[in-house]
Amino acid sequence: MPATLLTDQDRKAHLPALGRAGWQAVEGEDAIRKIWKFRNFSQAWGFMSRAALKSEAMNHHPDWRNVYNVVDVTLSTHSAKGLTQLDVDLALAFDKMAGDAETQTDHGAPIECLCGTAPKAE
Repeated sequence: MPATLLTDQDRKAHLPALGRAGWQAVEGEDAIRKIWKFRNFSQAWGFMSRAALKSEAMNHHPDWRNVYNVVDVTLSTHSAKGLTQLDVDLALAFDKMAGDAETQTDHGAPIECLCGTAPKAE
């Protein structure tokens, strides 16, 4: 069964809570985005590994980017051309997996990672 776009009622039911959790609308798209900042690369990669397994199990895959300890995720259902229940479910799952990672709320700001502050190997 193909995914269908969220109804207005679904959006009112789900999107405010996702917004409080740090998910934001993507300008010009029917999509949501969240940026997590983990303590280090290993934690970010662990999150991405868990997220990849969940995404594969749901057959629903995010658009994402990783820079050292930062993971930037955008969710939208390409086949439906917008937000569906799959995106809501995946967002909630990702939030559980991210644990106590910091959320970068200013999506207009450049993504900042810890790469410039990590000690250099000798």
